Amino acid sequence: MKARLSRLLGFSVIEMMVVVAIIAILAMIAIPSSMHRIVREQVLAAIPLADIAKEPINYAWTSLKTLPVDNLQANLPVPEKVVSNFISSLEVQNGAIHMIFGNKAHPQLQGKILSIRPAVIEESQRVPITWVCGNAKAPKNMIIKGINRTNVSIDYLPSICK
Repeated sequence: MKARLSRLLGFSVIEMMVVVAIIAILAMIAIPSSMHRIVREQVLAAIPLADIAKEPINYAWTSLKTLPVDNLQANLPVPEKVVSNFISSLEVQNGAIHMIFGNKAHPQLQGKILSIRPAVIEESQRVPITWVCGNAKAPKNMIIKGINRTNVSIDYLPSICK
């Protein structure tokens, strides 16, 4: 009777293998989603670096109705000297800001570019520049200046950049 009772109270090897398999499947689902979140957070954390270039670009547009062609015209250091934890260089090109990921960025972002471009109303310098991130569209009646060189996967872009 005791032997029969002890068999009923324990787990069989098959039951334990099923539990381990379920845990493994759940782990395989959870790990990639957390990686996407980490990469997306790094993209979001990098965007404020573009503020350094926005002010001189705004000034050039409102005062001269032109956009700086490069970092020199925007009174910024060479691209490789404008860096952050996740950005290895920031380049101004015809008013557009191109940030190249590097330094401590996730391997999925290394060497990728995120562009932030000015959207303007050409007839009026008084209307402030609106900044368009990545693949996003311009607001109605505004024209985006500069080339979009964004090659960060759409999966990693925040919603404001899609």
